[in-house]
Amino acid sequence: MEYGNRKVPEKSRDLFKEPLGTDLKEKELTVIGKKPKMITVGDVVSLTMVEHGIRPDLCIYDGYTERREMTEFAALVKSRGWEERTVKNEAGTITAELFTAIKNALEGKEEIICVEGEEDLAVIPCILLSPDGTKIIYGWPGKGMKLIVTDENIRMKAHYLMEMTEELE
Repeated sequence: MEYGNRKVPEKSRDLFKEPLGTDLKEKELTVIGKKPKMITVGDVVSLTMVEHGIRPDLCIYDGYTERREMTEFAALVKSRGWEERTVKNEAGTITAELFTAIKNALEGKEEIICVEGEEDLAVIPCILLSPDGTKIIYGWPGKGMKLIVTDENIRMKAHYLMEMTEELE
């Protein structure tokens, strides 16, 4: 599955504001398990997981939370010497570069992806590219964390959302 650079058009924005998955409380983190894979999207979620002693298979972050700079996760990555790949992905887009980085990470090539721009829509390619049963945890601003467990139903929703995007030139 290959996608070029995609953008959420104005007319479809509301579709992307609906949360995917279920609420996840911090106290539930230690019992959800990492098998077969676990992905975090967002600075606070990624930091929270590591603080609970859980190292996700893939962390995607952009250095911001709710439009404010958030450097704690970036500092943790550097202090632990974890390798990361930096990709560009502007707000409201899913770039081919982001898609490829996620695909490579799920094949074992990267564990940390730092996004220059915005990582919010990274959840969609994570759903499309992950094996069934993968746990994707992401932040929902002002509400906490959401958990998606990948299966055919959630993948169909992600495909639908991708169909609602437009190709960038």
